[in-house]
Amino acid sequence: MIFKVLYQEHASEIPVRENTHRLYYEAENERQVRSELKDRNINIEFIQPLEGEHLAYEKQSEDFKVENV
Repeated sequence: MIFKVLYQEHASEIPVRENTHRLYYEAENERQVRSELKDRNINIEFIQPLEGEHLAYEKQSEDFKVENV
């Protein structure tokens, strides 16, 4: 499954919409995403599973690159 991860670049950063970044990650579940990203020192705001039409919409973005385990 592909997940959209919204995050701040530094773990100590307070979430501010204008500074929020996103990445797309392929994993079995949200727990696996968090486990794989824990060493990156980022502040994860939200992890959203993508499927169906929502995934198709996200794929249209030029920034759409999926990272995987």
